[in-house]
Amino acid sequence: MTQPIWQWSAVDTAAAIRNGAITAQEAVEAAIGRMTACNEAVNAVVVDLSEDARKAARQADSMTQSGVALGPLHGVPITIKENADQAGQSTPNGVPAFADVVATEDAPAVANLRKAGAIIIGRTNTPEFSLRWFTDNPLHGLTKNPWAEGITPGGSSGGGAAAVALGIGALAHGSDLGGSLRYPAYACGLATIRPSFGRVPGHNPSGPDHPPSFQLMSSQGPLAREVRDVRLALSVMAGPDARDPWYTPAPLNGPRLNPPIKVAVTKTPAGIPCHDGVSQAIDRAADHLANAGYAVEAVDPPLMAEVAACWRSLLYTDTKVMAEAAMVEHGSDDMKQVLADCIAASDILDLDGYVRATVDRTRLWRAWSVFLEDYPLVLAPVSQVPPYPQGEDLKGTERVREILDEQSMLYGINLLGLPAAAVPTGLHDGAPMGVQIIGPRMREDLCLDAAEAVERGTGILTQQLWSRT
Repeated sequence: MTQPIWQWSAVDTAAAIRNGAITAQEAVEAAIGRMTACNEAVNAVVVDLSEDARKAARQADSMTQSGVALGPLHGVPITIKENADQAGQSTPNGVPAFADVVATEDAPAVANLRKAGAIIIGRTNTPEFSLRWFTDNPLHGLTKNPWAEGITPGGSSGGGAAAVALGIGALAHGSDLGGSLRYPAYACGLATIRPSFGRVPGHNPSGPDHPPSFQLMSSQGPLAREVRDVRLALSVMAGPDARDPWYTPAPLNGPRLNPPIKVAVTKTPAGIPCHDGVSQAIDRAADHLANAGYAVEAVDPPLMAEVAACWRSLLYTDTKVMAEAAMVEHGSDDMKQVLADCIAASDILDLDGYVRATVDRTRLWRAWSVFLEDYPLVLAPVSQVPPYPQGEDLKGTERVREILDEQSMLYGINLLGLPAAAVPTGLHDGAPMGVQIIGPRMREDLCLDAAEAVERGTGILTQQLWSRT
């Protein structure tokens, strides 16, 4: 390979280290060099772990030379989102009051990545309490989108997305409660997978357990420049961990479906039309899938407006009951404004309403489960508009209500616990554009197969970014 090492995929980097073409130290130094060159301009990595990474790389090379069995990510440089516990590091989640909360053990996803041999070079920025689709906080400041300074890199995994897009690590860890993997991937021209509920174990030992909706709707996953890297990282992160009782040890690859696999294409999933640029991206992805042998058909999946409304009600009721007091006490004025606007734009439930909404989630999930029997994949917008200008959610309650409507397909999937891959389709007015591909529970393999078909038609989008930086 003639490209600089920092441009290599995680798959190729791991293979080169295993076969002796490069050392782990060379891979790590390349990523650190890229971080030194690029990070200041975007503020993606907010904790520099270069020295720890160099030490780990030397140990990794000693293991390589010893002939012991190596993990699938042996020597590969990665970053970790700062809302996940990493032993010896703080987990502030963008909140200055929590800057001294130091983890004594790794979260399950972090532990699994380390067991696989990955080397952590830094921790990445997140909004306060991981609340917003914009990555800004008073502890570390604003993260910029490497494609265009004036647009969001996404949130809440915006720091990780900006880092891996620039080549600061081959992979980035992230999490997704309301689109926090897929939206940053969309905004930064990356691939990702929001895994099924129960696929990747989750737990933060340094904090209290989450309320019910968070437990049912949040997931951990990887951000990468290529779909094959997402697939590799998912296989690692999905390792078992007894600390998460929701973890489900399901096979990563399910039974083969008879071709052609039917794909439902939706542009108005909750009755709200897509921006022209998003509509064109869906058309491009649909063409790539049709050319790859999929049976593509324009069909709206069921009850999406109700799904989105149920997510808002459950999540913001839980937030109000379990977290609002701490968020108001410790949050910035911007964060408190966004929180108040999100709550005002949602139906906050009493006990009877909460129980009924929790029961109704099963009805909505059942409708989708039946739909996916006929259409195993759904091609849909990540967001129904291009990436937002920075700070767009600070324009008042009505604008926040509009943003929630425009993102309904993004966060609604979390209510259903389904897997959803995001993949780029090209650029629109100089900014990344992409789609998401949703599949049946525990069938991430189907989503990623389809994402690879789109990627083959589009190419690796970040290569266009590198020509600018």
